[in-house]
Amino acid sequence: MAVMDRLQDSAWQYVAEVLTSEDLPMLAAHALVDGHDSPALRELAGLPRRSDATEVDELYIQALGELGVPLPDEETAGRRLLVSLALGLVQGELSPKEVTDRLSITIAARTQEETRFLSVAAEYSEWIGPDDLPRWEHDLRAAAKLLAALTDLAPGIRPPVPRHD
Repeated sequence: MAVMDRLQDSAWQYVAEVLTSEDLPMLAAHALVDGHDSPALRELAGLPRRSDATEVDELYIQALGELGVPLPDEETAGRRLLVSLALGLVQGELSPKEVTDRLSITIAARTQEETRFLSVAAEYSEWIGPDDLPRWEHDLRAAAKLLAALTDLAPGIRPPVPRHD
């Protein structure tokens, strides 16, 4: 993946709170290695992982500005998150449970496919019965396939890397 794509992906992931401040110095270091450069990017890459979050966030936003990468609005970032989760499920990189763990209640769906995927995902609960779980997983995969096939947001979106919290 090209660095600018990585940086553009990081912008929506940052707004959707997929990336944390701790992730940003390493992201900046990778961007430098891949040939992108700006004063804020260099400074960010030199920070330790557990630096002050406010300072890291400010440098990240400044670096994106210096490199011409815009931060999307929350709605766009949320929609990209929905698509990335659907793609991750369709491609077998995420389980249905991982999808629900990463969804935010603040995500707004704009299309019928986004609404269906979000609605089915929201039906999950830790108390779902073992008899109902396979049907829910099937419905979530079906909604994910439909969203992945019909979205205009998919080009350039990668599924998020599974977290090991």
